[in-house]
Amino acid sequence: QVEVRESGGGLVQAGESLRLSCEASRGSFWDVAVAWFRQAPGKEREFVAVSWTDGDTIYGNSMRGRVTISRVSDKAVNLQMNSLKLEDTAVYYCTAGHIFGVRATDYPVWGLGIQVTVSS
Repeated sequence: QVEVRESGGGLVQAGESLRLSCEASRGSFWDVAVAWFRQAPGKEREFVAVSWTDGDTIYGNSMRGRVTISRVSDKAVNLQMNSLKLEDTAVYYCTAGHIFGVRATDYPVWGLGIQVTVSS
């Protein structure tokens, strides 16, 4: 089973951009859906975007138009986030599974998460 690891988080100012990366630390992303979720303090986990092997993507409403998910290789998927807002502050999770879905339960593999903090 694939395992994933996130990188690229940090502190940015509102309006700036940030790119998160998800790496397959074991296995590969071939024939695997790779998705990003986020969770802000006191809020439910929220779907951000998902990428399928053939290039299909789905975006959640919260960051639509400001985020792009892309496959770099069979072992890496990036999440480019632009025009960041204060409300984008959250822990971002990379996930993987065989269902091309938008629910957290569609993904059995989760990374530890990485903090993104947007300041004013």
